[in-house]
Amino acid sequence: MNAVSFSVAIDVFDARAAEAAIPALSEILRDCVANGASVGFMNWNTTADYERFWRDVAAGVAGGQVVLLGARAADGLVGTAQLHLIGKPNQPHRAEIAKVLVHSRARRQGIGEALIQRAEAIARDRGRDLLVLDTDEHGAARRLYNRLGWTEAGTIPRYALMPDGADCGSTFFYKGLA
Repeated sequence: MNAVSFSVAIDVFDARAAEAAIPALSEILRDCVANGASVGFMNWNTTADYERFWRDVAAGVAGGQVVLLGARAADGLVGTAQLHLIGKPNQPHRAEIAKVLVHSRARRQGIGEALIQRAEAIARDRGRDLLVLDTDEHGAARRLYNRLGWTEAGTIPRYALMPDGADCGSTFFYKGLA
């Protein structure tokens, strides 16, 4: 892990904390999109779009389907990740990691790694022993997941778009926790 040059706490947000964090979470998402991350949004999306997304996540937290993590430094929220608990009867052992986002001012400090490790620990605690995720085939996160012992299952070309509209392949990963 890269040495964190400032103190960061990884918090688990309840529904109230998730709602309160919407402005900061929206800024992290806006920053990631502005810096070219393929995370489901386009350059033309607005703050209202980001806030609507985070309100839906907060509802998932309230309903028990989503675990929302926040990385908090002295200057506020700098990163986030989600653990989606799969509720299907034939998949009680599985969860999905989504929207691992770190603000550009705090990158390359080990925050993404800390978020993933905390999500993995929570998944274990919740009885999940198989995790899945996907990421931009060319993004830095792909190297992170490889380094953390995730297995690449393959890449689907043109799965999504980059914020500027260019095609983006997505690489899918899995990790057994047993």
